[in-house]
Amino acid sequence: MAIGLSEEHEALRESVTGWAERNIPAQVVRAAVAADAEERPGFWSGLADQGLLGLHIPEEHGGSGYGLLEAAVAVEALGEYAVPGPYVPTVLAGAVILASDGKAHAELLPALADGTLTGAVALTGSITATRGEDGALTVTGTAEPVLGGSLADVLVLPVSTGQGEEWVAVDASAATVTPVKALDLTRGVARVELDAVSVPAGRVLGGLRRADVLNLAAILLGAEAAGVASWCVTAAAEYAKIRVQFGRPIGQFQGVKHKAARMLVALEQARATVWDAVRAAEKRAEGDAAAREFAYAAAIAGVTAPDAAVLCAKDAIQIFGGIGYTYEHDVHLYYRRALTLRALLGASTEWAESVAGLALDGVRRDLEIELPEDAAGLRETIRAELAEIATLEGREQKRALAAAGYVMPHLPRPWGRDAKPLEQVLIFQELKAAGLKLPQMIIGAWVVPSIVTYGTPEQQERFLPPTLSGEMIWCQLFSEPGAGSDLASLQMRAERVEGGWRLNGQKIWTSVAHVAEWGICIARDSAEGSKHEGITYFLVDMKGLGVTVRPLTEMTGENLFNEVFLDDVFVPDELVVGEVGQGWKVARNTLSNERVSLSSGSGGTGASVPDLLGLAGRLGRELTAAERQEVARVVCEGHSIAALGLRVTLKQLTGAEPGADASVRKLLSTSHAQHVSECAVSLLGPAAVTAADMRLGDAGYWNRAVLSTRAMTIYGGTTEVQLNIIGERMLGLPRDPEPGK
Repeated sequence: MAIGLSEEHEALRESVTGWAERNIPAQVVRAAVAADAEERPGFWSGLADQGLLGLHIPEEHGGSGYGLLEAAVAVEALGEYAVPGPYVPTVLAGAVILASDGKAHAELLPALADGTLTGAVALTGSITATRGEDGALTVTGTAEPVLGGSLADVLVLPVSTGQGEEWVAVDASAATVTPVKALDLTRGVARVELDAVSVPAGRVLGGLRRADVLNLAAILLGAEAAGVASWCVTAAAEYAKIRVQFGRPIGQFQGVKHKAARMLVALEQARATVWDAVRAAEKRAEGDAAAREFAYAAAIAGVTAPDAAVLCAKDAIQIFGGIGYTYEHDVHLYYRRALTLRALLGASTEWAESVAGLALDGVRRDLEIELPEDAAGLRETIRAELAEIATLEGREQKRALAAAGYVMPHLPRPWGRDAKPLEQVLIFQELKAAGLKLPQMIIGAWVVPSIVTYGTPEQQERFLPPTLSGEMIWCQLFSEPGAGSDLASLQMRAERVEGGWRLNGQKIWTSVAHVAEWGICIARDSAEGSKHEGITYFLVDMKGLGVTVRPLTEMTGENLFNEVFLDDVFVPDELVVGEVGQGWKVARNTLSNERVSLSSGSGGTGASVPDLLGLAGRLGRELTAAERQEVARVVCEGHSIAALGLRVTLKQLTGAEPGADASVRKLLSTSHAQHVSECAVSLLGPAAVTAADMRLGDAGYWNRAVLSTRAMTIYGGTTEVQLNIIGERMLGLPRDPEPGK
């Protein structure tokens, strides 16, 4: 997955990558490292010929007429090659000039797009200006560091006037530009000095504010940071597959595997937040609310992307080990660039302060899906059907929703609507608009897909209608004292008897077993073959003879989990789901649905970012700087999860596989509610000694949340297991060895 999602963006990325492989091999990068002075690279005209300098510039000004997202796609792709020279500085200069009032567009943008001129933008400086009667400015002062300043023909600089800060485009030939020895060995920075330089009115970039420039920089430098992180993740994972220590690839060691998986998580968060910042930028001119949303999204990208690049580069060096610390290996070039990008954009704490300020001031960004116009007819059909159902009440309304297939619409008819992703989104939106609440199926939501896929017609008719309407309560009899994450190690025995089976054994961590009518149960019918063989999937009457439920008191003092003992429990043959001995296949279907459900929000704890911000507003005091940083961290994480979720949905709408976005979102979601509640408790201070009782106000509510959310990184697949899955399935790292091998 990359920043761009559409087929067109994927094609653009492939084109840019193919061009870079041919024109910017490692020797070109190393030649830039060895050069005594920075020079315009030999591939510069090729960049222009490919249209990569002006992707975001309108055709009327010599560009390709696309947008900022296309520019970000190209910047990310070239970031993977540590491209030397003024490419990114020139693209950024074009974006900043384009965002101004237009006086300089015709003069500068065509030459920036065709490579005749190179550009650079100073994000910091101390330059003063006086305005003449003709609107021209006379500017004096210094700006540093300026990325790409030594090679720039046009310098975009901030200046202080009597009316506040303004921005100007100055010919580099009118300034004194001095190269500064840079941390990044492949791309230079410079000091720019001006002494009473005259800037004509046409070169004063009206309509620009510092925030506008910084936000554009957060997007484009953030896109390059994503490219840096991407190279680090791929290179480290590939090395971990082939580097052998202690007789096996280091990627098989869980410490390395988890480090690489965490790198991928950070990369995908960077991509998602930069992507959403671009989406917000496209609408920033639609009013004050849209402008504030852009500032919010850009600030989150400013926190997330540079830090991700630094983290991935550091961890890549660690995975490469000694060779990674050498000058000859390329990884230090990416680490240097990551550090430089973060330094240029400004401290993460400054961006985080912006996030906190906007979030506490009520700025929100609802990540809505823009659906195609041809969805209108389907929407009207759904709306009309739901309006009729809305006239019903109570149980009848729930049954009507189930009968019409709205409860789990992706399922085949008659249990669902065989709805494709577009229809599922429309249903979700129209249910919300109509104020209709779906039945609470709890564990039943995980049971239904397995019975639909593997159940007999008789099982489907008996169990699916009351489950979909929320009238039949289920529990899941999977985990055992010795078989949690390693579920295939279960020991419960299933013995064949006349007309059915006898089950004997113990299950544990069984949610709602004390009120459930039925349970799904896997038990071992044979000890032969692998541990995934000889397992059968049963439906168990929880009120039947031999079933004993013993509630377990959780750390909250509540009783949701239970241990269940099955002593000679008879299950007739007609309650076996799927084939005898093939229960693991059915169970995997259940588990896949479980992991999606448990990762979709706060898990019923109420520990969400809006709840946290509501608490902050009720405290009656200003938050400290440290508290604002912590709030920002949680807000950024929540926003990245939402952006990842939207990206998953958009990919599904096109019929494509979601890729890493989905796995990363699952992992982040399980711990997010923990981070929210921990932040809330820290804000409460001494009041957090209050008992974990939701009836005792904010302190009781959040203390219950901080206790209850500890379970979220355990049930539904522990964090460690999910990191294994990401490392093995997303990065291709070798699987853990079988015990004894």
